[in-house]
Amino acid sequence: MDSLTQATLGAAVGELILGKRIGNRAIAWGAFFGTLPDLDILFNPLFDTAGKLWWHRGPSHSLLVMCLASWLLAKPLARLWKTRKKSEQITARRAAWFVFAVWSTHVLIDCFTVYGTSVFWPLPVDRVAFNNLFIIDPLFTAPMLVALVWLAFLKTKKQVPKRRRLNAWGLGLASAYVLLSFTFKHLAARGFDADLAARGATPQRRIEAPTPFNIILWRSVADMGDELWVGYRSILDFDEKPVRWTIYPKGKAAFAPHADLREAERLDWFSDGWWIARPHVKGVWIADMRFGETRIHDPDDGRVDTRPVFSWDINLQARGDRLEPLPMKRPEVSESLKRVALRALATRDAWQGYPRLTGITGSFPELLRVAD
Repeated sequence: MDSLTQATLGAAVGELILGKRIGNRAIAWGAFFGTLPDLDILFNPLFDTAGKLWWHRGPSHSLLVMCLASWLLAKPLARLWKTRKKSEQITARRAAWFVFAVWSTHVLIDCFTVYGTSVFWPLPVDRVAFNNLFIIDPLFTAPMLVALVWLAFLKTKKQVPKRRRLNAWGLGLASAYVLLSFTFKHLAARGFDADLAARGATPQRRIEAPTPFNIILWRSVADMGDELWVGYRSILDFDEKPVRWTIYPKGKAAFAPHADLREAERLDWFSDGWWIARPHVKGVWIADMRFGETRIHDPDDGRVDTRPVFSWDINLQARGDRLEPLPMKRPEVSESLKRVALRALATRDAWQGYPRLTGITGSFPELLRVAD
């Protein structure tokens, strides 16, 4: 999730555990520990691009590291937070639970996104990703943020019960939104599965995730072996409405000659195999299809240019780092949000068109097939 959300959740958990004892300092310390795991980016200069894919949301987000950090920081924090009143003393055990609770909730909401989080590092298991929230969702963050700003001005002992009620409301509404996202995800998944079954199409696997800033419109990627099918469905769509699938050839032949390269192996691991590949004169272009694509509509001819959000070049001619992340071409924000909103409200005309794959290094846009 974004840093504001991580800091806000950390502050809310900090208030829940220590607010009664140290007041607004609990909010500040909670916000600090809520963002601490993501400070792994400070070590990025030590890694090349392939290494950064492993490092971010890697060891710093694991159960092993959060347990070690809680144990190591317990006594120093208990001494730092020492108060005059014996009844309000913070034990090392409580300080450890504070660190663990704030750290673990950071990791938990990271698991809600499609990026994947190495919760069980160093065990050789897949990253955890529940795919139920977009990386930024104001409706999740806002209740906690409003409650924290309000309660931060309530500083007297008599106002402690009100602080706790406000914080409980903020955390409760955010938690309810998460539960609602899982419910909507289930409804969307049923719709995608029913559509594929009606076509007689049996994917090897399939994932779905919400589109930006909402849990109404969902995007699905179905692995058909040599192709990835991408479709969108709003929970407001009627059941009998078919999903319009855009078909992306996977490009296994382009990937195969480079499959043994460290960079290619790392991208295959990072994307969990949800990639498409295209050859170019210097190597191969690879995109991770889990993260969605930008969509630029041409109203004159009905064309939709799609470009994967995360893509890289493996440049065999490069000296040093052979993996180059490609910048995302950002569409006009207001227009994109408008189209997402219209499609979420089951208005298909503003969303669909004749799709092309763009952003491939050294290539013209590629026309794509659709399954209506």
